[in-house]
Amino acid sequence: MSLEANVDPAEIDKFQSIASRWWDRESEFKPLHDINPLRVAYIERQAQGVAGKKILDVGCGGGILAEALAHKGALVTGIDMAELSLKVAQMHLHESGLEVDYQLSTVEDFAQQNAAQFDIVTCLEMLEHVPDPASIIASASRLLKPDGMLCLSTLNRNPKSFALAILGAEYILRMLPRGTHEYKKFIKPSELAATLRANGMQLRDITGISYNPITKNYSLGRDIDVNYLMTASFDD
Repeated sequence: MSLEANVDPAEIDKFQSIASRWWDRESEFKPLHDINPLRVAYIERQAQGVAGKKILDVGCGGGILAEALAHKGALVTGIDMAELSLKVAQMHLHESGLEVDYQLSTVEDFAQQNAAQFDIVTCLEMLEHVPDPASIIASASRLLKPDGMLCLSTLNRNPKSFALAILGAEYILRMLPRGTHEYKKFIKPSELAATLRANGMQLRDITGISYNPITKNYSLGRDIDVNYLMTASFDD
C-alpha cells in the first residue's frame, strides 16, 4: 500500500466538515474534551511525567490532546491530514498561548525525515479511521527513541462495543454523529499487541475507558471491552 493510500478521503472529509467545532465543548467533540483529562493523566503516569519530553501526536485534529500535553511542559508536534482541523488547532494557540508545532503530514511521510526523534508518540482515537492501522504503528515505532514509549487508543471489536460505541453513542444517546465509526474497523487488543510485537515492541499496559450514561462520567479501569488505551516500548 502506498503512503498516500493510507488515508481514507471520506474520513478526512468527515472531520473537515466539522472542523470549526473542535473547541466547542458541547459539540460532536464533547466526548473528546470529557475524556482528555483521563488520557493526559494516563500518559503522564505511564511516561513518569511529560515535562521537557518530545511528543508527537499522530492524528492531532484540532489539538485537544496536543495542547493539554504542551500545558504540562511537553515539547509537542502534531500531525494530521485534515487541513482545516490543523488551521483550527493553529488558531487556538493564539487563545491558549501555548506552543505546538502543527504539520500537515501522514505519519509514514513524517517518519522518513524524523526517525528516532521522539520520547513519546501518541495515536489516540485514530487507528479505527485509517485503511491500514499496522502501517501507522510501524511508522510510529520508527519515530521513537530507543527508550521511547508509544501510546495508542482505539475501540475493541465485539458485540458489546458495537452495542455501546455505535448503537448507544451514535443512535440512542446521540453523543456522536451517525456514521462516526465503522464496526469492521474496530481493533481487538490481541490484534494490536501482535502488530506491536511485529515491530519489535512489547505491551506495557492496557487500560479501559468506560462511560456511565447515568452519571455521564468517564473513568479508567479494567474493562477494555469498548474503548481502551495501550502503551508499548521496545524490547529490552
